[in-house]
Amino acid sequence: MARFSVALLICLLVSVPVRAAELVMFGAGNCEWCEVWDREVGGVYAKTAEAKAAPLRRVDVFTKRPADLTQIKGVRYTPTFVLVDRGREIGRIVGYPGEDFFWELLAGLIKKLPSNAERACAVGPQGGKTC
Repeated sequence: MARFSVALLICLLVSVPVRAAELVMFGAGNCEWCEVWDREVGGVYAKTAEAKAAPLRRVDVFTKRPADLTQIKGVRYTPTFVLVDRGREIGRIVGYPGEDFFWELLAGLIKKLPSNAERACAVGPQGGKTC
């Protein structure tokens, strides 16, 4: 019975997408480039493949940083987009370089994300690798 339970758990881990990545946008209410990003990209972002891979999360640089983002250091300019996966920074885009460059830079960051299978195999229930 224990073998069946372990096998079932592994199958579930591999078949259920593990969604841990997010694109954190550090911005401010008085940020002109944040407003430009909102006009050019913000309205469509949630409907894109990029948003499926890394949903957008907004953080105001003038408010207390959420506890799960305290490890992100060096955010000095707004907007700054930080791709985070399981609490680890994958990369960032500092500033808003315009719509075309933004999508190209974001695609490069998203390519660095581990696949769902790699995420599922990364850490098992006892803290060891499952695959």
